[in-house]
Amino acid sequence: MNKKKIATVWLGGCSGCHMSLLDIDERILDVAALADIVKSPVVDGKEMPEVDVAIVEGAITSDEHYEEILHIRKQAKILIALGDCAIHNNVTGLRNFFKLQEVFDTSYKESPSNDADGVMPDDPLLLKLNEKVIPLSEVVDVDFFINGCPPDADYIFYVIFEYLNERIPQPGGHKKIQYG
Repeated sequence: MNKKKIATVWLGGCSGCHMSLLDIDERILDVAALADIVKSPVVDGKEMPEVDVAIVEGAITSDEHYEEILHIRKQAKILIALGDCAIHNNVTGLRNFFKLQEVFDTSYKESPSNDADGVMPDDPLLLKLNEKVIPLSEVVDVDFFINGCPPDADYIFYVIFEYLNERIPQPGGHKKIQYG
């Protein structure tokens, strides 16, 4: 049996979604029986290979994220938006209510814990932030959305397990099925 390949990616978010992914606990062994995790912040994969399922947390906040999501979409048969930042911008998108320069001034110039005087949005040491944070679906086609902040670990497992078994997950389906 050829194992499927899974990638998880963290864009502009807090990593809470990946914490929920880790909360599937020993069920990761059920996933590992069917698939190899070939890229993830957890396994430190650098390149994005072709995968069967890409699970993406976070919104698109920078030029780097924009290019990365385009590449991920090309490499993935199934793309899952994981969590409210990936779906709706959520907390990450709160900066959309302010001008980008105001965000930098507050974060870098006015912060009492920061001595980075003169840091500007175009500083080569920083990501080139977009004027606005945008959800994944405004840039690429998304095949499935797992909502929540953070998402429910049981639902994450259910969706992954269904796709790995070549089934389409159903809303609320994780409450009807017992795995084990």
